[in-house]
Amino acid sequence: MGVKKKSTGYKYSPEDFKAYHWCVNNGIYISPFCKENFISWHIDIEINKKINRSPQVFDPRELWEKIFEYYKYYYNKYEQNI
Repeated sequence: MGVKKKSTGYKYSPEDFKAYHWCVNNGIYISPFCKENFISWHIDIEINKKINRSPQVFDPRELWEKIFEYYKYYYNKYEQNI
């Protein structure tokens, strides 16, 4: 019997997926970091092995939308320069 994966509720677009792949292929990793019992989350951004944690706290409903927003931000910022 398999484990049922819980949906995040966020439907990413082809642009989100393109930005995600570009970032991962260029060493930019963005991931959730649980602050409190799966209720509140920070977002960790790792670039060149340096991790920065968002000062804001996100709830699970907005977490993945914000993560993909960061992926698109870094894709748009650096894609032309690499």
